[in-house]
Amino acid sequence: MKALVVSALSPDLSGTAIADVPEPASAPGKVLVRVKAASLNYPDLLMTRGEYQLKPPLPFTPGMEVAGEVIAGDGFAPGAAVVGGTRLGGFAEIVSVDAAAVRPKPAHLSFAEAASVGTAYLTAYVALVRLGMAQAGEWALIHGATGGVGLAAVDLAKALGCRVIAASRSAEKLAVVARDYAPDATVTTPGFREAVKEITGGGADLIYDPVGGDVFDESTRCIAFGGRLLVVGFTSGRIATVSTNMPLIKGFSVNGVRAGEYGRRFPDKGRENLDAIWRLAAEGRIRPRVHAEYPLADWRAAFEAMRDSRMVGKLVLVP
Repeated sequence: MKALVVSALSPDLSGTAIADVPEPASAPGKVLVRVKAASLNYPDLLMTRGEYQLKPPLPFTPGMEVAGEVIAGDGFAPGAAVVGGTRLGGFAEIVSVDAAAVRPKPAHLSFAEAASVGTAYLTAYVALVRLGMAQAGEWALIHGATGGVGLAAVDLAKALGCRVIAASRSAEKLAVVARDYAPDATVTTPGFREAVKEITGGGADLIYDPVGGDVFDESTRCIAFGGRLLVVGFTSGRIATVSTNMPLIKGFSVNGVRAGEYGRRFPDKGRENLDAIWRLAAEGRIRPRVHAEYPLADWRAAFEAMRDSRMVGKLVLVP
């Protein structure tokens, strides 16, 4: 079968290519899935460079979440439409997924949409609900709001009843977010602190930051007393620092968000988190935006689009 294989780590994807690999065999506790769509996430790109906390041995196939049809496996009939979470292996024609990580695909979602729910919305849920303790009516400033993880946070925060400010470098992309997800306000970055303070009447209660760097620095200047600054990543390339007098004087907390690790450390809560986001998806209260679908053979174009932030929402590979 065809799969995307990383055989050497490199900054320019030169160590990654489509290759013929053996099909995975059926096994107890596993479900074989014929992949119809696999969502691209920023960690997939980082793993090709060796810059993500998970550093699998070479060679490996990236791909963290898929949607497709069951070939064989525990608890699912052949041909059943399912979604599944995998730390690796999703960018292939067939993938073996732990049976516990497979669930039926909501009928109203396309395969591409269903493949785009798990990682992005799980990250948003752990950040906003578990760590941020979001309450209806609170102001949530969502950075990187035009990317997959940020847009999921906009969508989820709205579903939770928060008042949402969507932030991005691109006013053009923010216009798409405003049209499709109706945040209460939008701001462009950098130079957003005064606008946020004016909109909120003093500062945001929750700040969701997958960008880091200067965005993090400026966020500490427009957070409310008692606010929660949620560190999701640092796509800007700079890991920010904060002097401890800032959270002391302004009374805010800084929380690191690792949604997958949260579920591994707290398995019961991890299952509750997944159940919650898929329940919201089944009820139609959240819905990912798929910016583009790429044939697996065009994987490089998808990875480069993610690298250059040329999307609003999610990018999906289709074997």
